[in-house]
Amino acid sequence: MGIMDGKVALVTGAGRGVGRGIALAFAKAGAAVVVNDLGVNLAGEAGESTPAKEVADEINAAGGRAVANTDSVTSAKGAQSMVQMAIDTFGRIDAVVNNAGNLRDGLFHKMTEEEFESVISVHLRGSFHVSRAAAPFFKTQASGAYVHMTSTSGLVGNFGQANYAAAKLGIVGLSKSIALDMQRFNVRSNAVAPFAWTRMIDSIPTNTPEQQRRVDGLKKLVPEKIAPFVVALASDAAAHVTGQIFGVRNNEIYLFSQPRPVRTAHTAEGWTPETVIDRVFPMFANDLYPLHRSADIFTWDPV
Repeated sequence: MGIMDGKVALVTGAGRGVGRGIALAFAKAGAAVVVNDLGVNLAGEAGESTPAKEVADEINAAGGRAVANTDSVTSAKGAQSMVQMAIDTFGRIDAVVNNAGNLRDGLFHKMTEEEFESVISVHLRGSFHVSRAAAPFFKTQASGAYVHMTSTSGLVGNFGQANYAAAKLGIVGLSKSIALDMQRFNVRSNAVAPFAWTRMIDSIPTNTPEQQRRVDGLKKLVPEKIAPFVVALASDAAAHVTGQIFGVRNNEIYLFSQPRPVRTAHTAEGWTPETVIDRVFPMFANDLYPLHRSADIFTWDPV
């Protein structure tokens, strides 16, 4: 007996890397899996391989149940199609993992509209489309779990990723709103920041010693390490866990803080620009956050 016996999971971007590990782990835990992947290369162009089918075949060959899907998360129609495939093939849907992603890195003052929109469409709009498509089924059966992939690029910050950071922090807000809106239907929603070396981040430049050190560290992060936590989070055993932000970094699991006021300033007379400058900024100075990047926070080697 597995912890996901009788359940059906949809995993987007499941043909490679983190998504592949999650799909295989769901199957191992007893779930039937819809393996979604467009099968495109890093530039978004159609490739020769069919990764979704390869993962589904691997699951079926091992005695599990899986079906491949190549719809795009960037359209509502594509999202509805992949959710309907779960219903038509396996009769229900219990877990949605919004893992599909892309990168179009570039410094903000050089970033094009296409580079920004492409990343927002896949990560943020994609997470909305797939989640929204599953919502009526979750509501009717009074159960369901969403797991959305965020990133420390949004939670903390990184150079050259304004599009990616905006999408990933937006996903945190989306996840929390879903958790609030659907808690009455016994539906849960959480966000996970995965630390993993994958094909997607293989495009990170290594033009400087600092960049090379960052990449060398990232290469130690195993994508399959993300899967056990995601499966546990989607299981009935985590029925009390919703609206949270987690991180998984090899054998480490993090619970992230969420924005709350840390200092307040008050005046009975009301504020003017001058009194804000004279009183508020000095009062808050010691608590202002520095311009950290992810690597400034996670400075130790992964374990």
